[in-house]
Amino acid sequence: MKIEIDVPDGVSGDWRVETFIVKERELSQMLSLLKTGRGVPAGTYKRLMHNHDVVMSNTPDEIRDFLNFFYKAKGSILINGLGMGVLIKALLTKPEVTDITVIELSSDVIKLSGPTYEKDPRVTIIQSDAFTWKPPKGKKYDAIWHDIWDYLCGDNIPEMDKLHRKYRSKTTYQESWGRAFCKRAARGYY
Repeated sequence: MKIEIDVPDGVSGDWRVETFIVKERELSQMLSLLKTGRGVPAGTYKRLMHNHDVVMSNTPDEIRDFLNFFYKAKGSILINGLGMGVLIKALLTKPEVTDITVIELSSDVIKLSGPTYEKDPRVTIIQSDAFTWKPPKGKKYDAIWHDIWDYLCGDNIPEMDKLHRKYRSKTTYQESWGRAFCKRAARGYY
């Protein structure tokens, strides 16, 4: 699955969205992920940068990371972490998705990516912290996706567990970006 991103290249504060090209047979080190086996095939992509670090992209590996969630998601969706909205763009192609609420901490990320998705009446973007934001009283979500980390590593597990506990009464289905990988890393398998 390839997902073209409509978010324009731009800069806001320490954040930027930029187009990049991976040439044939070039291995991309853009994610700075050691021992993950992740690579980027030749093509044109977008990435979200914070200072000099890649936070996310629309590369095939990053899209594969949320495919299980994408296939299961329907109804009312909560996403913690906006990024460039790659998952949002995919979810908006599903008629069974009724609404998407996105919690994003950075006002700069919202300035860069928000206008692309807020045009759709099913999307609501809220500037807040996933750990402190409270859903409206009585609100239940059909699925929740947590993606607030810059890197896949075992250190993410305590925060993932905290978010899963916080939102477990608000949904019957939730996932975190790369959680299985992070659990293996925390156990020393990488």
